[in-house]
Amino acid sequence: MKRFFGTLMSVLLVIGLLPATLGVSVGTGVGINVNTEDFKPEIWMCDDRVVTDDSVEPGRNGVASLAERYHNYAFEGEQVAYEVLVMDKNGINKVEDVYMTIGATQGEGNDIEVNCVEDVGFSPIVDPECNARILEEDLTGTAINTQTQRYYTCTFTVETPDSMYNEYFVTAEATDLDGLSTIVRENEYWFLNPVVALSIDGELNFENVRPNAVSYSDTILVGNDADDGSGVMMDMFITGTDFYDTSSSGAMCPTTNQLALNGVGPDGVINTADDTGFRYFVTSGAYSSATDALVDGGVYDPVTSRLNINAEDYLNIQYGNNFQETMYDEAEILQAGGVDANGYYRANVLSPDSEMALTFSLNLPEPCNGDFDSGQIFFWGEAV
Repeated sequence: MKRFFGTLMSVLLVIGLLPATLGVSVGTGVGINVNTEDFKPEIWMCDDRVVTDDSVEPGRNGVASLAERYHNYAFEGEQVAYEVLVMDKNGINKVEDVYMTIGATQGEGNDIEVNCVEDVGFSPIVDPECNARILEEDLTGTAINTQTQRYYTCTFTVETPDSMYNEYFVTAEATDLDGLSTIVRENEYWFLNPVVALSIDGELNFENVRPNAVSYSDTILVGNDADDGSGVMMDMFITGTDFYDTSSSGAMCPTTNQLALNGVGPDGVINTADDTGFRYFVTSGAYSSATDALVDGGVYDPVTSRLNINAEDYLNIQYGNNFQETMYDEAEILQAGGVDANGYYRANVLSPDSEMALTFSLNLPEPCNGDFDSGQIFFWGEAV
């Protein structure tokens, strides 16, 4: 009985092991759930940033680049443009739009003003000037991955004051198909289409002027009255016309019924103390007419009106009743303080709420008769 029992137990052990061997062969499944990150697109401003002038009035240096614009204001037709790099790790084709916006506050969702244009030829690598980083991941110098990265050129043009007037943040923004947006970190802040104006405090009156004698006006102040906070710098000019007697009084000064803006002395020579006509003395900061450079391009004015100074350091006035580019290096109120890199006389450029002080003299020729009440002296200010 003992032997038989042992044999039976052996059989039972074999049978008991069979189900375990079959379980390994069949197996069971394990569920896996993979969620891909909805990557928020990244956008970086690269180094290729330019600010350009409009085509209407190119300014003193006559080139498209607004290199003279040191402050944050811009006018209709002027442009801000730069290159941006956009990246989306979900795929660049998931980027729905790249555009420039303006708004009173920083952030996504401001008013869309212009779409950016894909630039396939900008660079085959991630330009170092883009400073493209995602946390600790530095993309600088790596080859452009056309599946996830793309360059765009963004060009914002200032519109008319009807639609753009005030201070705005300007930036580029990228939006993907999930509605996720990112803006360029380096927001710009511009005063668009600020009001440009001059202030004139005082009047020019010459009463009972004796022929062949010099009379002087009260000092007047000519200032930059542009919008507060705009930072608009003004390059200043002065021109004038001849004067006439509107009444039928038999005026004559000295040979006809006209008082010349710039007369010539009896010796027929300009730049002498006895020259007749209107002149002015100006001070602006540390500079005055006595320090004027007396540069005259000689393009716009007649020979008798070439820029000159008399013994009292009073300057003559150039002819003109409208602003022209030929007034550069001819009709500045004060050519002093040296010139900057763009040719602007530093003492002739006014910041907002600053003024120049001008005193006028009038030397009537002899003989002279009449009340000359028709004529103009113009002050001009051009935004730098």
